Amino acid sequence: MPDHQQLAGSAPPGPAAAASDVEPRPPARRRRGRRVALVTLLVVALLGAGGVGAAALYLRSVEKDIERVDAFTEVPRENRPPVVAGDAMNIMVLGSDSRDPDGTTGSRTDTIILAHLPKDRKSAQLVSIPRDTWVHVPRSRAGHGGRNAKINAAYAWGGIPLMVQTVEEFTQVRVDHVAVIDFAGFTEIIDALGGIDVYAEKTFTSIHPPFRTFRQGMQTMDGETALDYARQRKQFPDGDFARIRHQQQVIKAILDKAASGGILTSPGRLNDFVKASSAAVSVDKELSLMDTAADLRGLRGRNLVFFTSPTRGTGRVGSESVVFADTAKAKTFYDAVRRDAVPEILGTAGK
Repeated sequence: MPDHQQLAGSAPPGPAAAASDVEPRPPARRRRGRRVALVTLLVVALLGAGGVGAAALYLRSVEKDIERVDAFTEVPRENRPPVVAGDAMNIMVLGSDSRDPDGTTGSRTDTIILAHLPKDRKSAQLVSIPRDTWVHVPRSRAGHGGRNAKINAAYAWGGIPLMVQTVEEFTQVRVDHVAVIDFAGFTEIIDALGGIDVYAEKTFTSIHPPFRTFRQGMQTMDGETALDYARQRKQFPDGDFARIRHQQQVIKAILDKAASGGILTSPGRLNDFVKASSAAVSVDKELSLMDTAADLRGLRGRNLVFFTSPTRGTGRVGSESVVFADTAKAKTFYDAVRRDAVPEILGTAGK
């Protein structure tokens, strides 16, 4: 597992680079609430796995109404990593929590996940890259970036295209598709599923109203409770890494609940799920939900594995608290991803 040990006061040389104090932010996107792109795709694929005709009709409706984003036009082709494993697929998932009480307004991304789908489509490996990871952000066509910063600064400076460039430069993994989520939208998705089961690692109290107490052990959560749980980090010694774990738990629980098949027995719940997700999906212009759902029809929560990008822990660069990548381990790990070497991916991450 990644090393989360605090590196007190350690920092490489160079100036601090807050995303908000030097470069202009593009206007915040306030179209429809972009809630669950990859999760919706996977869940609807699960619904269609048994050949259910209604699920296929729902998927066609999602395909027709889906919001598309221009993810790759402004990404210089000459700077992109080569395609090594052509039959595999790598989807960059970007997420924010627009109603997070601790959040700020503006254009930002709190969650960065590189989802690797092997060529056999029998499993998926989802790699969370901490939002404060200190990386080189390439210069955008508009002239922003071109220096070291927290990785989520790329989105503030150049939107999705610059985030694609930054993640590709950091991982040397070719990004095939992009999906966008808003974790606040998980509320409706979870309620449509009738709640989810999540294991709390310890007993703690939320820092947000109504100050719920989460008891250690397995518990069933409705949408608001699960979203509150996914936001918590300040009560844990590893801070934002705990928030990443909680988000991963919620995503897996959604897939597990959908895979149980219960949603298919209730037309009302199925309709609520589709209404809560189809109008909110946002993906790149080339991603086909129909084709990808067919590819993923055998995927279940048990073969969905989460990782955190290898790190050396946290420290400071100037006035900023940042996460330092473990460059040696990251190089080995992402090389396995690039080659679609699933056993090596699992072994490198200590799973």
